[in-house]
Amino acid sequence: MKRLLLSAILLLLAVPAWAGPSVVMKTSLGNITIELDAAKAPVTVKNFLAYVDAGAYAGTIFHRVIDGFMIQGGGFDADLQRRPSRAPIKNEAGNGLPNRRGTIAMARTSVVDSATNQFFINLKDNAFLDHQGEDARRFGYAVFGRVTAGMEVVDRIAKVPTRARNGQFQNLPVEPVTILAVERVQP
Repeated sequence: MKRLLLSAILLLLAVPAWAGPSVVMKTSLGNITIELDAAKAPVTVKNFLAYVDAGAYAGTIFHRVIDGFMIQGGGFDADLQRRPSRAPIKNEAGNGLPNRRGTIAMARTSVVDSATNQFFINLKDNAFLDHQGEDARRFGYAVFGRVTAGMEVVDRIAKVPTRARNGQFQNLPVEPVTILAVERVQP
């Protein structure tokens, strides 16, 4: 019995502690619950929640879906019109949170501190996206949360047929996958 209890305690200690609120992302293919880590990614979580609280993600789509890699959304509506965004934020990729399957991270341009409203959910462990240095090429992408329920919805989104469109969208779902709302989960 003591051995079983000790094993359970060690298992709990091996699971990283996350400190922050949760949100539910309601999509046209189902709901995804995401726990945010405000302790390790305070700037990113504050930025994401500002968009959530403003209802800014309602009506956006997953505009970049690459099965076996990630699904990206938050920046465009179904007509492929760019949604307004707030000022770019500081990149917190050096926070120690790795880009593992089921984590959510901020999308950005080649400029390190350029993330605004777009995010992606990792479909597999993507260690090459982790912080590996201070130069722009190796700085990485800031993880700020993880999927705690609805990973089957994420996987369903990953399997939708995609196409190229307008030269700007290379992995756009043929049928839009819409984010209907993102709301805080009340404790």
